[in-house]
Amino acid sequence: MAYWVGLTGGIGSGKSQVAAAFADAGVPVIDADVISRSLTADNGKALPEIRTQFGDDIFDQDGRLNRAQLRDLVFRRPEAKQQLEALMFPLILSEIKQQQQKYSQAVYGVIDIPLLIEQPEFMVLANRILVVDTLEQNQIERVRRRSHLEDAEIRRIMASQASRKEKLLVADDVLPNNGTIQELTGKVDRLHCYYQARFLYLSRVNL
Repeated sequence: MAYWVGLTGGIGSGKSQVAAAFADAGVPVIDADVISRSLTADNGKALPEIRTQFGDDIFDQDGRLNRAQLRDLVFRRPEAKQQLEALMFPLILSEIKQQQQKYSQAVYGVIDIPLLIEQPEFMVLANRILVVDTLEQNQIERVRRRSHLEDAEIRRIMASQASRKEKLLVADDVLPNNGTIQELTGKVDRLHCYYQARFLYLSRVNL
């Protein structure tokens, strides 16, 4: 049985870089965002129910989901956001569990879940929670460079996520990311060695 680390962090924290570093080290990485996009891609499992709940207007003439229009709807109507989450989260949860089975022989794996803290039902998937932590100003600067958003929009997104304090309270491990990519990669490498040793020992104890 593989052990699983739930990886999370706020927007601009560097979580995706951490996930990539784990993958480069040979660790299985399951990405909840990739799963979510696949569920809403052409012929995705979520599309029939999305059409039923939100109507034909958010689909184009070729039957493709208009993601921008759906995002706008969810932003304007909080009840629509709740509807979409109630629809999507069980599907994402089920798909993650299926993917976990593929890596049952690994020592451990990583599940990249941006809303792990905000949606506690996902915590059952992980044995430990790893939070990528950074200063608020770093988040704003990174997102501004990457996505060219205004500061007010970035702060709005940050406000919709769990606070830094809330994340740190539930973390088993915290990975500070206030330096260079090289420094971050080195920290991941050390954490990987720790996880390998810890989970290998636990797997032997629990035989």
